[in-house]
Amino acid sequence: MKKLTLGILGLVILACLGAGGVYFYSQESATVSVSEGYGPNPTLPAPNPRPIPTVNVAQAAKWPDGVTPIVASGLKVNVYAKDLAHPRWLHVLPNGDILVAETNGPAEEQTGFSIRGWVMGVLMNRAGAKAANANRITLLRDADKDGVAEIKEPFIEGLNSPFGMTLANGKLYVANTDGIVAFPYKDGDAKITTAPEKIADLPGGPINHHWTKDVIASSDGKKLFATVGSNSNVGENGLDAEKNRAAVLEIDLATGQERVFASGLRNPNGLSWNPDSGELWVAVNERDEIGSDLVPDYMTSVKDGAFYGWPYSYYGQNVDVRVKPQNPELVAKAIKPDYALGPHTASLGLTFNTGTLLGADYQNGAFVGQHGSWNRKPRSGYKVIFVPFENGKPSGPPKDILTGFINDQDKALGRPVGVAIDKSGALLVADDVGNTIWRVTPAGAQ
Repeated sequence: MKKLTLGILGLVILACLGAGGVYFYSQESATVSVSEGYGPNPTLPAPNPRPIPTVNVAQAAKWPDGVTPIVASGLKVNVYAKDLAHPRWLHVLPNGDILVAETNGPAEEQTGFSIRGWVMGVLMNRAGAKAANANRITLLRDADKDGVAEIKEPFIEGLNSPFGMTLANGKLYVANTDGIVAFPYKDGDAKITTAPEKIADLPGGPINHHWTKDVIASSDGKKLFATVGSNSNVGENGLDAEKNRAAVLEIDLATGQERVFASGLRNPNGLSWNPDSGELWVAVNERDEIGSDLVPDYMTSVKDGAFYGWPYSYYGQNVDVRVKPQNPELVAKAIKPDYALGPHTASLGLTFNTGTLLGADYQNGAFVGQHGSWNRKPRSGYKVIFVPFENGKPSGPPKDILTGFINDQDKALGRPVGVAIDKSGALLVADDVGNTIWRVTPAGAQ
């Protein structure tokens, strides 16, 4: 048996102690505030890797009755739907119905025992990330328009770790973990039972390190764009395992042809069309284990043929020396992202505000769901923010919209993921630990 490295041995210790509610930390911690990791020019201190990576996971708990997240001044929040099964992603249908993907990662294929994998499983279970997989999309309907869904019914069942959804050409496209499928849809449908039509394969197992796949249709309905996360942190499983990963893929619906639209995006999610510029934007989770200050997650416009650095460099052309061999020619082409979202915030959800209900302060900009860090001390994320835009570009610091997901016992009552704007213009937030969909409206509004 191979000798354990100090790093892996440290993770084993962390897992064993963490399972009992006690944590042993390395001395590494953030040297700059998380706010300095926001914006077009975030602070990027020197890497600070340690033999034992920083692990700082908030143990999952439950929302007490009557307790909600803390909402920004001038707004209010209510439960739109509760008692869901790990709700991750949202899609708003033209008639106002809401689709929610109740989902989790697929069963792991047997690739041999991995101490690191076992340790991470223990830690993710503590964080509430190992919930049972319902493998379904559920329909939520607020028929009486009181801001609470009174109808909650299975819409499509028997899927394979579904995540992203998009509607075009009279079809609902669903991104499973291993491919995109389509179902016929007409306005007002309350359930779909037809067999799925296979549209395209997406990289799946056996490793499938980042299993979530998002999908969005072009405005003319001729193309789909799909996100595929990397199969590793920084290529440690070999670059052969990264084919068509860490990328946004383009699928031509007429020909079925697939191509890499943009690459070097470690774990992209949250595809959204910028209503001002018409550009495709995406939220990206960056790499771990080089210190609490690095690397900021980000959101960026996605340019055809562009390379964004992963795994060789981060936030432009800052070389990650852990990657062997390096590729200086590719690093020289790496594009700096548009806007950093803070180190390790796990920014997953992204949607532009296309409604007017929330008022002038939120008229131009994007909401971001930050699932929350595991590799930073102190923690970051665990909230929903708003980034203002002007002329199609971010124009200022973010504003906290929903906070309070960590309680005074240092437990995670919830973790925000997907965000969407409903037909009325309210903000919806999927909380996969709280098993709740939250709805944010102006104070005094219904």
